[in-house]
Amino acid sequence: MTDHAWFPTSSCDASCVREPASDPVGPLGVACRVARFTVTAGAVVAAGTPVSLLPRPVRRRFLRGSARSLLASLGITVEVDDRRPQVGRGVGLVVANHTTFLDIVAIACVVPARFVAKSEVLGWPVVGDLARRLGVIGIDRRSLRSLPATVAAMTEGLFADDAVGVFPEGTTWCGHAGGRFRPAAFQAAVDAQMPVIPVHVGFRDADGAVATVSAFIGDDDLMDTVRRILRTRGLSVVVRVHELQLPADDRRELTRRCERLVFGDLVSDDSLAAIPTIPAPVRPIRSAAGAPSAGQVPAGAA
Repeated sequence: MTDHAWFPTSSCDASCVREPASDPVGPLGVACRVARFTVTAGAVVAAGTPVSLLPRPVRRRFLRGSARSLLASLGITVEVDDRRPQVGRGVGLVVANHTTFLDIVAIACVVPARFVAKSEVLGWPVVGDLARRLGVIGIDRRSLRSLPATVAAMTEGLFADDAVGVFPEGTTWCGHAGGRFRPAAFQAAVDAQMPVIPVHVGFRDADGAVATVSAFIGDDDLMDTVRRILRTRGLSVVVRVHELQLPADDRRELTRRCERLVFGDLVSDDSLAAIPTIPAPVRPIRSAAGAPSAGQVPAGAA
């Protein structure tokens, strides 16, 4: 299938990846990490069914703890910088930068959310099972026709008082650079009148520098990234959660506001890629009960 004009692309490739120069984890250590991750993932999947029947606060605590355990099994430590006021720690539309498939797990340590991700992720071994447990919403990035249904699913999730997450860059970057946020996904927050939670996820090496070994970029397949992570010692992830942003009618203004918060002093304006404007999705009509109905009308310019 030919990619459409608005298909998300990244300038990052294999040249961005800097593997650890010394002291990599040896074969025995890698085997131990694989075993720990397998056992942990199996326990999470097995416990997921009974936990899903419990009250929402219990489910969220389970997901936060499970996410930390999964990352720890890979040798990744988690640091949280939560800048939200205590009274503002509710649900909303989570928007974040995107470097790797582990971003969803890292964010779940703080704000478990149903994330929008490319549909191929749901078919990956182990990762796909975990993605389904986390309620991932699959999207076919090559089809613009799937966008309205995806935005409608996000809006419905927000109406149901779930946290819903999306990576507005549309694809992955190495961490040293980033892409512009696309406004289309922000329409879900506007339609549901729910706040947006901007999040920055940054992987760091043992020296505290930006780590690109965990990035899923260029011609990487799943196992390329996994092998680098398993061999890296001292890898950590910093999840920075910014204050909630209230939606208005202008999703473009909301997009730029969140983009500035997420990247801020971490990525300069010059390193943000310019992207074309994506066509607007259609906006679901709210029913009398407040949920989206089957009817749809244009949402306006993107």
